[in-house]
Amino acid sequence: MTPVLQLRGIVKSFGSNHVLRGIDLDVSPHEVVVLIGASGSGKSTLLKTTNLLERIDDGQILLAGDDISDPRADVDAVRARIGVVFQHYNLFPHLTVLDNVTLALRRVHKLARQECQERGLALLGRIGLAGQARDYPDRLSGGQQQRVAIARAIAPDPELLLLDEITSALDPQLVGEVLDLVAELKQSGSTILMATHEIGFARRVADRIVFLKDGTICEQGPPSQLLDSPGRAETAEFLSRVLH
Repeated sequence: MTPVLQLRGIVKSFGSNHVLRGIDLDVSPHEVVVLIGASGSGKSTLLKTTNLLERIDDGQILLAGDDISDPRADVDAVRARIGVVFQHYNLFPHLTVLDNVTLALRRVHKLARQECQERGLALLGRIGLAGQARDYPDRLSGGQQQRVAIARAIAPDPELLLLDEITSALDPQLVGEVLDLVAELKQSGSTILMATHEIGFARRVADRIVFLKDGTICEQGPPSQLLDSPGRAETAEFLSRVLH
């Protein structure tokens, strides 16, 4: 089975700052791969290069076998196949919750308005926010706004979902409701590559955890192996810091 995502020798620098140093990583269909690592280890940059928000300096990115890192690739067409949610919700304040969720369906995928409305309302019902469909984002809590951002990302049924520290801007009491939604997406078969500092959540939902250090993959494996019996001293040191 062709991986949904294949990263081959990904290199990215910003001037003299070498952020990614030859990353090789596959993500299989319906797999949840969680990136962990200290700030500056390259997690966010790796996600941004996957969505072509940052162009790589060397290597190759394949999406379902298509070379999307080819300079001739249609960037908009690639992004239409990938859902992305970042730390900050980035909802459009002048649009209602329902219009935020259905924006890509209408503008990018050109679906009929009625179909967009039906799909959007169904998604909002799924995340417990059907009653807020006509509200504007400033009426919602941070956790609710982030759930709307996730609903917007999954509305077009993307091949790959990228989640970048989606709870880091939330108050602690709101984190659980967002992470529960991601767990539901895992159960529904979504293919997810995500960065998080929530180690307990990574244990709960990840099929595989990838520990990044200084722009390289230091170690990877299933949660029970990597978190409980890391094979590298660097991994054990990092986990000791974040868990205690």
